[in-house]
Amino acid sequence: MAERHNMYAIRYWACEFICLVNIILQLYLMNKFFDGEFLSYGLRVMNFSEQAQEDRVDPMVYVFPRVTKCIFHKYGASGSIQKHDSLCILPLNIVNEKTYIFIWFWFMILATMLTFLILYRIIIIACPRIRPRILNAKHRSIPIEVCRSLCRKVDLGDWWILLMLGTNMDPIIYREVISELAKKIETTNSH
Repeated sequence: MAERHNMYAIRYWACEFICLVNIILQLYLMNKFFDGEFLSYGLRVMNFSEQAQEDRVDPMVYVFPRVTKCIFHKYGASGSIQKHDSLCILPLNIVNEKTYIFIWFWFMILATMLTFLILYRIIIIACPRIRPRILNAKHRSIPIEVCRSLCRKVDLGDWWILLMLGTNMDPIIYREVISELAKKIETTNSH
């Protein structure tokens, strides 16, 4: 039974790790698509406003040009095709630069938060002594002694299930369940 809970916890944390890998892969692919300009895109946009007016080169215009040269072929008065060179405004690039700056910030926020989450999970796995404190911090109504005695007797997966149960149960009922479980484990181990 405990082995199944350990596998559940491992799968849960593996999904969180896969989310981090996904964000890093998305950043890499986006950077490849924009010829190496995407990773520094948001930083350059933020630094743009701090530069002197005459030294400014808008990074958004560099990545998403707003104006380009267009060649139009029109029929002339005699029926022959004439070429006209002109400048064309690309309104979609104006929208794209705003969209991709949002995407850049969103990816950076997600990558940072997921990195901290993975580090937190590694600490939970590597340091079993902090598990009772985490259980107590999330559920203040359970005494720390009960949390310590419970965490000494259960595996990592079981601890994870108990922690998740606490986030989805009424606190009063959860406190009673944990207290009864701790008593039951103590009496089982004493026999």
